[in-house]
Amino acid sequence: MFTGLVETTGTVRRFLRPDSGGTLWLTIPFGSELELGESVAVNGCCLTVAEISADATAARFDLLAQTLRVTALDDLEQGATVNLERALRADARLGGHFVQGHVDTTARVIAYQPSGADHRFEVELPAPFSRFLIPKGSIAVDGISLTAAEIDDEAGTFTCWITPHTHAATNLAGRTSGQRVNLEFDLLAKYVEPLAGADRPAKG
Repeated sequence: MFTGLVETTGTVRRFLRPDSGGTLWLTIPFGSELELGESVAVNGCCLTVAEISADATAARFDLLAQTLRVTALDDLEQGATVNLERALRADARLGGHFVQGHVDTTARVIAYQPSGADHRFEVELPAPFSRFLIPKGSIAVDGISLTAAEIDDEAGTFTCWITPHTHAATNLAGRTSGQRVNLEFDLLAKYVEPLAGADRPAKG
């Protein structure tokens, strides 16, 4: 479980893609604090630490073919910047929202533009998932806990406003139109839908 509050960014050191899956090596600032088997959210995708370099500056993550199919991680190239967050501690404050690190879908960046001290971030909203997002609702974009300030149903997009801190502390500074990002919709919204039982016959 994560919060969507990005701790720091890392860099793709090496990304090998055999016939199935992939092997991703990342330079990680908190590498010396990692343990094998630990979960780390990489651009919002929960990955498991499979190996730590001898100098503890990098870690290896093994990616399933399914992970590459359903996320934007396959777009990563050597030198790319990624958002990093370790799993939520039970005794820590929850400053963002509940994020599982289970990417629902990917979407294209429409625009990332400065507006005064802030940035306007517009992203596609895939129709099958639009029901999980409401105005002022939470969404994780590449693992960043953001608030949907505007939803344009006609255009099929949502817009978030990015503060200077978030711009500086994440990989958003390098985002351009057309790039893919990982989307994870609010966990509570996804649970409510089946529990509401709108399509189930009434009991009794």
